[in-house]
Amino acid sequence: QVQLVESGGGLVQYGGSLRLSCAASGSIFSFNGMGWFRQAPGKQRELVAQFISSGDTVYTHSVKGRFSISRDNAKNTVSLQMNSLKPEDTGVYYCAARSASTWNYWGQGTQVTVSS
Repeated sequence: QVQLVESGGGLVQYGGSLRLSCAASGSIFSFNGMGWFRQAPGKQRELVAQFISSGDTVYTHSVKGRFSISRDNAKNTVSLQMNSLKPEDTGVYYCAARSASTWNYWGQGTQVTVSS
């Protein structure tokens, strides 16, 4: 059973930066996809950034140019660098992985709060 553990959340001011990290208990190389989701209060969970099977990255429109997802296969980690943060980026951020089309592995989440 693969476990994903996030770290790096916190409180930051508008325009600031945070870096989230996700450590996997097993090899991330075997996954078809890994990504970061977020859930704001009262809203549905949304996919923010992901690696797809080709190795390409995909971002939701609202974070393009500000967020960057990266991975270290040797360390089994996936990170999310978040720059120029806005209050609307506030939420709980989850690391997730999938073996096929379903996101079936989830971390416990880390809170990101951006103050205006």
